[in-house]
Amino acid sequence: MITAVSETALELLRLLAQDAPAERIDEQARALEAVDPQSGAVARELALRVRSGIDGHRKREAELSALVDIARDLASRPDPGGVLDAIVRRARSLLGTDVAYLTLADAERGDTFMRATAGSVSARFQALRLPLGAGLGGLVAQTRRPYWTADYPGDERYAHTYEIDAAVDEEGLVAICGTPLLVDGEFVGVLFAANRTRRPFNRSEVALLGSLAALAAVSLVQSRRAAETAQALAALSSAHAGIEQAATAHDRFAGVVLSGGGVDDIAAALGELLGCWVAVLDVDDQRIATHGPAPDPGTDPDPLAAAAAVRRSAASGRLAEADGLSAAVVSAAGQRLGTLVLGGRQPLDSGQGRTVERAAMVTALVLLFRLRAAEADQRVRTDLLADLLARPDGQVDAGLVERGRLLGLRLQTPHVVAVCRGARRGVHLAAATAGDGRGLAGDHNGEVVAVVPGRDPSAIAAAMARRLGADDVQVTVGATGPVLPAAGVRDAHAEARRVTDALVAMGMSAGSARDLGFAGLVAGGPADVGRYLDRILGPVAEYDTRRGSDLLGTLEAYFAAGNSPRHAAGALHVHVNTVAQRLERVASLLGADWHGPDRALEIQLALRLRKLQAAAARTSSV
Repeated sequence: MITAVSETALELLRLLAQDAPAERIDEQARALEAVDPQSGAVARELALRVRSGIDGHRKREAELSALVDIARDLASRPDPGGVLDAIVRRARSLLGTDVAYLTLADAERGDTFMRATAGSVSARFQALRLPLGAGLGGLVAQTRRPYWTADYPGDERYAHTYEIDAAVDEEGLVAICGTPLLVDGEFVGVLFAANRTRRPFNRSEVALLGSLAALAAVSLVQSRRAAETAQALAALSSAHAGIEQAATAHDRFAGVVLSGGGVDDIAAALGELLGCWVAVLDVDDQRIATHGPAPDPGTDPDPLAAAAAVRRSAASGRLAEADGLSAAVVSAAGQRLGTLVLGGRQPLDSGQGRTVERAAMVTALVLLFRLRAAEADQRVRTDLLADLLARPDGQVDAGLVERGRLLGLRLQTPHVVAVCRGARRGVHLAAATAGDGRGLAGDHNGEVVAVVPGRDPSAIAAAMARRLGADDVQVTVGATGPVLPAAGVRDAHAEARRVTDALVAMGMSAGSARDLGFAGLVAGGPADVGRYLDRILGPVAEYDTRRGSDLLGTLEAYFAAGNSPRHAAGALHVHVNTVAQRLERVASLLGADWHGPDRALEIQLALRLRKLQAAAARTSSV
């Protein structure tokens, strides 16, 4: 027979088997205790203990399941940053706290720093650093053991600091639990869970946070190693790509050199390979080649020459980058020949840097070849110039004509002879290319002598003075001509030297014998009256000789009569129209301005010198 006690006890067991709520089990246990106080009290205690054990097992199962899910989540995250953010979010959710956060160890500074947070609202707290031994987290890092407290602000077990306490107060944290992240004895950081109200942490919660920390530490180390491996593979791939790029660049540059290309071809090849503009500066920082939209030189010196990257490359001898520019010095055999400058692109990677350095090496080779060729060409030109200067005016020398032709010179055409004093570096090339085309220039007795194509010595002298001069250098250029170089330029060179002497004496920078007029006879060296007369009166005297006329006599009579054609006609016993016709012929030979004040003075002086020279000749013959 089932008694009331047995029936109540069976119902209690049934409720336990059905996983009824603890309140329902407690109600049934109290009913049993009411029927049988002594046995009922014992049954109630046992029933509640069984129920609590079942709840504990289920909670641990849930926690273990959550840890497995977390492990899968962490394993799927390749980057360390994603792992850290996932850890703190999961810790906050799993323990049901207000805030979770994680600090990482800084081996160099010997402390830990805040790396990831979940639920945090304070910027000061998120930037916190924890010295070893300071605060709860610093003690965990120092001892590598977990610590927890229900009331951190009032807990005297921890070494409080102003910075830590202020950050904790701004975040509003009260209860804090921290456990170390360890992998094979290596301290990685500290994982925390915290509440903004007083709340004791039980040992099962501390153990759960510890399990999560251990799992997180392993995942963090694995993700770091995976990232390092990925970086190594990327670097290896980049290096391989760089090698291929360098090989392509080498083939491209070699093709340029083998096909006879110059510096401008190398600049174009480099610009196309790297997708940027390229400028090439020579040893004097003058731009000699450009590819792409490089900045306009604008002024002299080129602004690129003062760029920080160019200065650094010149100082180090290696590739340098600064202010969006890249520069590589061009040198050979310890001699700086110029600089490659690049811009209009992102910073160079290692492979691209090798391409630029290879381009600089090839550019140095081309410039060195060009320098050696220029030196050899200059030696040949200097020898030819010396032969021209040694030859007095006379007949055209066919041998000189042929030597000039081989150098691209036309020595049977009109040239101007110029003497340059005080010229700066690089004057030879500038002097030789003045005038209407290429000419000759070289040192001769301490001066630079140039023989350049052209007919106007005044214009050529002025142009050379402008090209060769500088702010701190006074250049004087005296010129004469035109002459045919193949017929000799010794006499013209002597006159150009006298013109230069006169220009220096009068403080002038450029001019010709025509510009100086009779002043050249008194301001220069020993006067060459014959050449002066030939320059002023030569066309008229030649006409008289060829035609048997007396235009020179007509000029003398004209000036003696006070520039009056009528009085001159009376003195010459000819009609006034005859004098007018003769003067028109003089104008066609000397120029329409022959009777202007300056030209008239020159002509009268030349007529007087001619008369004196003739008288001296008659006296010496007696």
